[in-house]
Amino acid sequence: MTNEIRLAFEHPSERSEAMADGAPLDRISLRDHIVEVEIGAFQAERGTTQRVCFNVVVEVRPISAPVDDDVDRILSYDRVTEAIAFELAAERLNLLETLAARVADRILLEPQAMRVFVRIEKLDRGPGALGVEIVRSRAAHLAPVEEIEEEAAPHPRVVYVSNAAIAAEHLTGWIDQLEAQGAPLIFCVGMPDIDVTQTGHVMTQRRIDLLAIEQNAWCLAARDERCVVVATRTELDWAMKNGQICVWAPSKIVLDSVEGPDAVAQADGLALGQWFAAEMEALQLCVIGEAAPVAGDVPVRAVALDQRTL
Repeated sequence: MTNEIRLAFEHPSERSEAMADGAPLDRISLRDHIVEVEIGAFQAERGTTQRVCFNVVVEVRPISAPVDDDVDRILSYDRVTEAIAFELAAERLNLLETLAARVADRILLEPQAMRVFVRIEKLDRGPGALGVEIVRSRAAHLAPVEEIEEEAAPHPRVVYVSNAAIAAEHLTGWIDQLEAQGAPLIFCVGMPDIDVTQTGHVMTQRRIDLLAIEQNAWCLAARDERCVVVATRTELDWAMKNGQICVWAPSKIVLDSVEGPDAVAQADGLALGQWFAAEMEALQLCVIGEAAPVAGDVPVRAVALDQRTL
């Protein structure tokens, strides 16, 4: 076996040593850190957890001052496991490649970290371990990020529109007034007034309910050409920064969330809208044509069907 192939299957610490150049760097490592998590792009990987194994090596800048046996003077192993836990909790992901890159980038935020090797493997998807390994360095990956001042995320006004309000003749007038208020505008809807197929199975029913809500989102978009149906957080962020009015199609964000709404809340369009408003850190949840829920993290305002002026 050639040295290159041997190194490919060794712990990342071996690869780190082989790729060393210039002044030697200290290394800390995490071996065989196993976490149960829901991850994967295949339908069979949704709604269930699987074992994922992390092996990480961080090359760190040598400490010039005495360590004095003080944990605050070093890059702690806890910072590595915390980076993994943070990214796993942030969002349900489809790809190990995405997870590895995010873990590496978070570790490189530590002042001492100079280069990081991350290997992630799925242990339950076959007779062997399936995984990826990446290398990221402070010079190549972190420096450009530091030069860009991150733009603050906008806070939208989320508007729940009942089925009666979707059909109301003065829907366009409501949209005109809401648009004039200046804040980014995102509409959300509930289940349509049709009989939705019942499967008797929680996971499949979850999908069908979300698709039914998305059908209703398209019905709302058909009433006003300014409204665009949007499914991803990236699209929502772009739309909010560029003045586009959105109608939220919930499937992707709900299914990819680590702590999404429960099945009851998901089937209740207004409860789902309230969850979404909190996720988006909305300025307000405006409810048109339905009794408003008790305010939670986001202030709530109710608009009656016969209330033409907002």
